[in-house]
Amino acid sequence: MQPIPNHPDPDAYLAADEAIDHDHPLVQETAEALWTATGDACSYAEAAYTFVRDTIPHSADSGDDRVSWRASDVLATRNGICHAKSHALVALLRARGIPAGLCYQRLTEDDGREPLVHGLIALRLPGAATWARQDPRGNGPGIDARFSLGAERLAFPVRPELGETDYPELYAAPHPAVLTALRDSADRSQLWRNLPQAL
Repeated sequence: MQPIPNHPDPDAYLAADEAIDHDHPLVQETAEALWTATGDACSYAEAAYTFVRDTIPHSADSGDDRVSWRASDVLATRNGICHAKSHALVALLRARGIPAGLCYQRLTEDDGREPLVHGLIALRLPGAATWARQDPRGNGPGIDARFSLGAERLAFPVRPELGETDYPELYAAPHPAVLTALRDSADRSQLWRNLPQAL
């Protein structure tokens, strides 16, 4: 799926904000280390993706009840749900001048119950005409997301028959409903209750 930027200014997909704080020293330091090990935009993007996917556990998998939402905090605590990990990956990409934004899906349980908004990202490499969605959630049983600039390798392909959907918008900043849920939740249990069921 090709995401549709919802911000008219392309520079918005390189900007820093409260959640995507790529001007923070820890984000800069992490980006510099990853860039040194790679040296070109495509290799760096894949390394940043793999770093966030594999070295920052999804808190639902690890059992960590802390709620992180700012990219620098995600890197510092090595903890976060899909939305937080997406903020971290977007920050790392923007830190090296790679345009990136936030995408969302509406997912459900296998019987269509308990809908929840899931977060992922899209990036556009220098010289590329299109955006490529990536899902840094983290792999596990039944989940095998991969970095791909061609056919998507997301954690959760949507099942329209269950009411699941890919939202087409590409956001330059976190969706307000998602950000509010993250910021206002004291722990992960409260976060699950606060996250929107749809956008």
